[in-house]
Amino acid sequence: MKRGFTLLEVILAVTILALVGTMIYGGFSQTALNKARVEQDVDHYRIVHTALERMARELTMAFVSTHVNPSLDLRVSNTAFIGKDNGRDDRIDFTSFSHRRLYRNARESDQNEISYFVTAHPDDSDMNVLARREQNRIDEDPRKGGKSQILVENVEELNIDYFDPLLSDWVESWDSVNPLGQPNRLPTQVRIRLSVKDPRRPSETQTFGTRVVIPITYALNHANYNP
Repeated sequence: MKRGFTLLEVILAVTILALVGTMIYGGFSQTALNKARVEQDVDHYRIVHTALERMARELTMAFVSTHVNPSLDLRVSNTAFIGKDNGRDDRIDFTSFSHRRLYRNARESDQNEISYFVTAHPDDSDMNVLARREQNRIDEDPRKGGKSQILVENVEELNIDYFDPLLSDWVESWDSVNPLGQPNRLPTQVRIRLSVKDPRRPSETQTFGTRVVIPITYALNHANYNP
C-alpha cells in the first residue's frame, strides 16, 4: 500500500522551498546592488580623472606671446596666463595650442582660449560644478566669450598652485599680463587639487590631484629668433 505525504510534510517542504528561494533571490539582489554601486564608483572616478587629464593636457600647450599690435585701438587678440586665487574656488584662464578643428576648411587654427572654474549648476543652484570654457579664436579678452560645459558635478573645492622658478616656490596666483605679476612668462609647473562629494556618502569629500609641467615658460618672440 502506497503512503502519501501528510499535510505537515507538505507544509514543511513548501516552507523549506520558500526559504531557499528567498535566500537565492536575496543573493542575486545583493549582487545586483553591489554591481550597481561598483559601476557608479567607476563612472564617478572616470569623470573626475578624465577632467583632470584634460586640464593637464591643455595646460601643457599653454603659451603667451609678445606679438601684439602696439596700438590699443587695433589690438584684436591678446594672449595670457591668469590664475586667480579665490579661496576654495580658484579659476585659471589661458591661451593654448590645444584647439582641434572639427570641420574641414574651418577658419580656425590650433590656438584658443581656455578657462577652468567653479560655478553653480544652471539647473541646481545648490550644486557647484567644474566648468570648462573654450573659445576657438583668441580675442582681446582671453577671459570671456566662447562656450562653457560642465565637466564634474558636486565640486567642493578647486585649488590651483603655480611653481615660480624665479622664487623656487609655489605661489597661489599668476598673471602674465600684469607688470606687477609675472609678465610675459608662465609657471614651470601647475598643481591641481579637486575635491568632490562622495556619491555614496554625500557628507564626505574625495580629493583628487595632478601636477602638470609646462614646456613653454617664456613669451614667444619670433623677432628674437636666431636659427
